[in-house]
Amino acid sequence: MAAINPDSALFSSDFRAPERLFSLLMQAAGRAGRDARHSAASEMWVQTYHPAHPLFAALRQHDYPAFAAQQLAERQAAGLSPFGFSALVRAEAKDQTVAQGFLNAAAAAAQARQVSAHEHVNTYPAVPMTIQRVANIERAQALVESPSRAALQRFLAAWQPVLFETRKQAEFKSLVRWAIDVDPLAI
Repeated sequence: MAAINPDSALFSSDFRAPERLFSLLMQAAGRAGRDARHSAASEMWVQTYHPAHPLFAALRQHDYPAFAAQQLAERQAAGLSPFGFSALVRAEAKDQTVAQGFLNAAAAAAQARQVSAHEHVNTYPAVPMTIQRVANIERAQALVESPSRAALQRFLAAWQPVLFETRKQAEFKSLVRWAIDVDPLAI
């Protein structure tokens, strides 16, 4: 059995991708060793540019607990789930500057109104999405993070009216739509 270049999952925008890769490779290795006639000679080959990655070390040892501990340590350091919580606010418009401008204006309005004054919530400036244009519509997103799910939910609930008001401003009339994605799978 062979896995050719699984490296894209190691550095994916989805922080859960290494978990899926480990699971798939463990499953493939298990299937390679199922043939009773050849089980002693069964091998799993992995072609990678990163053979020293901790995922492959844990895979060699069939050590899921070590892999899980390493992943949890990475997530804790990065403030990702289950140690931190996030949401993406996405906007679509005919022009990228309008989509990003809307998100940044809404974030500035929320800050001016002190929507998150006593909360531990971080909002980041809007950026184009990975796939920026779909069907001639430009897409942008702004990340919101907090170490507390309750604080994040309170902020988002207070921010929604601000988003609706910002949408009514003249410079954002060409905005197609906006949405909030809590616990996004990819950033």
